[in-house]
Amino acid sequence: MPYIAALDEGTTSARTIIFNENAEIVSIARVEVPRIYPRPGWVEQNPDVIWEAQIKSLREALERARISPSELVGIGITNQRETTIIWDKRTGRPVHNAIVWQCRRTDKIVDSLRANYGEFIKERTGLIPDSYFSAPKIMWLLDNVPKLREKAEKGEVLFGTVDTYLVWRLSGGKLHITDYSNASRTMLFNIRRLEWDREILEALKIPEEILPEPRPSSELYGYTDSRVIGSEVTIASIIGDQQAALFGQLCLEPGMVKCTYGTGNFILMNTGHEIKGSKNLLTTIAWSFRKGSATYALEGSIFITGAAIDWLVKTLKLASSVEEVEELAKSTESNEGVYFVPAFAGLGAPYWDQYARGLIIGITHRTSRQHIARAVLESIAYMTRDVIEVMERDSGIRIEELRVDGGITRCEFLMQFQADILGRKIVKPKVYETTALGAALLAGISTGIWKLKDIQRLWKVEKIYEPKMDFEQREQLYKAWRNAVRRSLEWAKILRQAL
Repeated sequence: MPYIAALDEGTTSARTIIFNENAEIVSIARVEVPRIYPRPGWVEQNPDVIWEAQIKSLREALERARISPSELVGIGITNQRETTIIWDKRTGRPVHNAIVWQCRRTDKIVDSLRANYGEFIKERTGLIPDSYFSAPKIMWLLDNVPKLREKAEKGEVLFGTVDTYLVWRLSGGKLHITDYSNASRTMLFNIRRLEWDREILEALKIPEEILPEPRPSSELYGYTDSRVIGSEVTIASIIGDQQAALFGQLCLEPGMVKCTYGTGNFILMNTGHEIKGSKNLLTTIAWSFRKGSATYALEGSIFITGAAIDWLVKTLKLASSVEEVEELAKSTESNEGVYFVPAFAGLGAPYWDQYARGLIIGITHRTSRQHIARAVLESIAYMTRDVIEVMERDSGIRIEELRVDGGITRCEFLMQFQADILGRKIVKPKVYETTALGAALLAGISTGIWKLKDIQRLWKVEKIYEPKMDFEQREQLYKAWRNAVRRSLEWAKILRQAL
């Protein structure tokens, strides 16, 4: 039986999921990857730890599946996007910790980019200048790591998002590549021409020599070095995690939408081969099967959702687990006017305010931990509606259903509230691991296990949530939410001025 290994390197962990020819999960292994917080708002990870965690998870998954590396037909790679790594081309040593997508250290760089190049960058890359993306992180590294700019101009160092770094190490330094979907998250990639944009590179003073070669998402790129896992295995797909989830949800037709509930929420709509413009959403590349061609998507990126639940449990210790948060939320019939805005790292789509900060508002003597738990879960659904409303308006397509995935979709309270506040049905698949499934399907297509036309049969529904809330109540709750968000905007700037 042929097997595919999907390497799923996320923000909090590196996982490997092995699938068989029926796209069924054979084994899963997970290794945590800690984040480093050197200053408030700064987020880093050690690239060597990322690599070691990913390889450890691959070996453990193979052991649990009781198969050898030689039985793998291919490896698919999916990854946290935008996170930026630069390493020495000769030694492979990182020149600095990876700067994680959540990091806000580049806010002043971004202010300058928005003022001078905002429309130009949006037109070429589909992205709104923000600290979220790779380009300002590269600029910061070139300006702050001693002698790095000189080395970059000489071609002595290499840049990559996490996929590029993993492939480079898996291949023993033979492959310095990325795929179109990850390239489109750097703020350096021309999504129309499907190549690095030299005018942007010149404006941002980033040497093209350090950039990887952009390739389609489903392709036979090369092989792993036999010394890495004991066998030469084909590297057969590369795709950003949110685009992988869109593919894994089988949203293959224009107008189909998925939302992944993870550290943040990421909502993508397949727009086919058409580039849909949007002032407040991102236009991104979903995937590609051949050089010079791509499927596009509209994306709304919400930075903090599941991470807010984690904060509630681990930092505030308001509950001992996600399950207890849900029980607390269900134990009260309403939020009693308590709203939570999780702007820990600013607000992403559709607000794009990197100076917004989190707040809890509406507290009275009656407010309990039950109300706060409920407000945190409700905030996830409200922010998803924020994006869906803009997505429908800018695409001209009414969304009839939202396909959902990610660990938090196990929270029945949240899924029902999401259906209620959207007024649309929520569809949850049987396979939760849609990000890994997307990478595996793309690898299976390039290696000949599956054909694109045949994979629809591999997706099955577990549960559908229908909206139950009446229109008036839905709109009252949502109006109050929008008022709460307004109070969080630009708070870091206001605080800075006050001090």
